[in-house]
Amino acid sequence: MARSGQLHRLSALRVAREVDPGYYVDGGGLYLQISASGSRSWIFRYMLARRSREMGLGPLSSVSLAEARAEAARCRKLLSGGIDPIEARKADRERAALAAPDALVFSQAAADYIARHKGSWKNKKHAQQWENTLVTYAYPIIGKVDVRHVDTPMVVRILQPIWLKKPETASRVRGRIEAILDAAKALGKRSGENPARWRGHLDKILPKRDRVRRVKHHPALPYTQIPAFMSELAERQAPAARVLHLLILTCVRTSEALLARPEEFDLERRVWTVPADRMKMEKELRVPLSAAAVRIVREALRTAAHGYLFPGQRKGKPLSNMAMLNVLERMGYDGITVHGFRSTFRDWVAESTDYPDSLAEMALAHAVENKVEGAYRRGDMLERRRTMMEDWARYCESKKAPVIPFKRSSMA
Repeated sequence: MARSGQLHRLSALRVAREVDPGYYVDGGGLYLQISASGSRSWIFRYMLARRSREMGLGPLSSVSLAEARAEAARCRKLLSGGIDPIEARKADRERAALAAPDALVFSQAAADYIARHKGSWKNKKHAQQWENTLVTYAYPIIGKVDVRHVDTPMVVRILQPIWLKKPETASRVRGRIEAILDAAKALGKRSGENPARWRGHLDKILPKRDRVRRVKHHPALPYTQIPAFMSELAERQAPAARVLHLLILTCVRTSEALLARPEEFDLERRVWTVPADRMKMEKELRVPLSAAAVRIVREALRTAAHGYLFPGQRKGKPLSNMAMLNVLERMGYDGITVHGFRSTFRDWVAESTDYPDSLAEMALAHAVENKVEGAYRRGDMLERRRTMMEDWARYCESKKAPVIPFKRSSMA
């Protein structure tokens, strides 16, 4: 990482041709960095007070080799005077923001945006998520920067460390920065293109989300083992066992089961209505209750307290989200997860029934990926789902005989 040695080792032709991930030295602390995702940017690496640091100089798409060399030379000059280039750049931006008479720093622009829009958001949690992600990822880099000076290299510095590791979070952060800067432009606080824009801009620097998205698979019980499992589960009297029983029969998510409230259940119509503010997709879900699910709910209503169908040991609190995992461990099923039972149901539908995939997806309250299908699907197919869930309950309660493999006789 030394800054001594030959300068200008790279050529414009080599810079254009290199594609393999890694650092390519130009000399004097300047490197071309190619990430695993294929994005290319300039990095200035240096030592100060026995501390190694890296300073991003911007993406190759907007900073040329000559410009990167000029910036690296400026950084070396600062270092010779004992000045940290990163801290100097940060101070310059803060001074510029404070000096401008009509300056609007990004953190204030974000606070103003959230204040104006949170009234239209469905719950306080959404506003808190905006604030938390911006404080964690955006503010350390652009929080005190005038919105008119926020540029593409800054946005890339925010997103690049989390783009592959946390694609969902990174996508939300990008969208929130874009919205805040668009609002600032509408208010006359900045001009020009939005550096957080994806289409035709950041998509040339960062890989597409569908190429980096990682699907998290929850270890699930094979559906062929469900009847034996449910028979054993039914013998357990603990409240957590009853929550788990209901969760499996209804295919809801963990939080939806633990936070269930008595008033959400209409046992005459055999429907459980989960309000939108408890749903992942923020859309109300009507859950058809099988006869077996109704029996569990009716029994649980006798001990409901503090507003919860399944109250916890602490007053005013529901059962812990570890309660059902503990049941699984005590039953000897510590290799699976509670969420995995949704996959168990999905596999049963696909492999053992003629029910359409769309019906199973609706039972799981999944978003409709096909936009055309989503536009035409107005209802929630409650009664069709009711038949499917009754079949699922009957399968869960069935006493399946073990399958004995038939060995063909060698004399046949």
